[in-house]
Amino acid sequence: MEPLSLRYPDPAVEVLHPDFLKLRLFNASVERLATGLRWAEGPVWFGDGRYLLVSDIPNDRILRWDDCSGQMSVFRQPSNNANGHARDALGRLVSCEHLTRRVTRTEHDGRVTVLADRFEGARLNSPNDITLCRRDGAVWFTDPSFGIGGHWEGEPAEQERPHGVYRIDAVTGGLTCPIDDLDGPNGLAFSPDESVLYVIESRATPHRLIWAYDHAADGTLSNKRLHVDADGPGALDGMACDVAGNLWCGFGSNGAPGADPAALDGVRVYNPSGQPIGHIHLPERCANVCFGGAKGNRLFMAASHSVYALYVNTTGAVR
Repeated sequence: MEPLSLRYPDPAVEVLHPDFLKLRLFNASVERLATGLRWAEGPVWFGDGRYLLVSDIPNDRILRWDDCSGQMSVFRQPSNNANGHARDALGRLVSCEHLTRRVTRTEHDGRVTVLADRFEGARLNSPNDITLCRRDGAVWFTDPSFGIGGHWEGEPAEQERPHGVYRIDAVTGGLTCPIDDLDGPNGLAFSPDESVLYVIESRATPHRLIWAYDHAADGTLSNKRLHVDADGPGALDGMACDVAGNLWCGFGSNGAPGADPAALDGVRVYNPSGQPIGHIHLPERCANVCFGGAKGNRLFMAASHSVYALYVNTTGAVR
């Protein structure tokens, strides 16, 4: 592990609002755990094995970082250009695959089960990010067309479905599409009590947005409302929610003329009201994050070529 700064408090952990002070650990530094990836995405923590899985999409592999040895190794290659990952209630890996345009579950014996690849007779685009609802076991995932736009993260193909957010019922396996009006739906996360679903619209203009939806016990959504406006060239991507309802969002530049990547790259933190309260500066654009570690208080950050970590004074809503 390589701390980026030897100074406490770490100057990379910027306080934008006093609310962030209670989440920042005064004597914790941003650490680089591994590097050498082409585009890091989809981190997920396996506490029972004390390891982190992370996608390296263009290299068509899933990597495994071991907390005991500090070493990175290949978990799966080829991975079908896997992107986002989650764990279900039985501890199985659930993955979004760009190349095969499907969502899969890896069984405990290593077999791979396809959970979704078509809707109403049409192929999915390229499932991107994924989360699970703990109270009913439903799988939720976003399906933009990023993986079918070229060879970098999948294969060029015709888009057969609008961009959407899908739900896989845990009992029936039935697939529904509750959201089909967002341009580039990307990261998604539930509030701690799962009464709200947050979804990032990563191709919204002029700025990227986070939408909030009321999530009912039967899995239906209502009351769509704007939760966060990036209000500038900040590129919201993936996110994780902590136990207090704060959103920790992968962040960087959207490439607009005049944007300053050095000021934007990292993780932007929003309180439950949608106000920005903190920013963790990284030397690379951050795509996605998750909480993990022995106590659930370590933020793992998949950022372009590298994987970073920071201990914080909260734990993830998903453990």
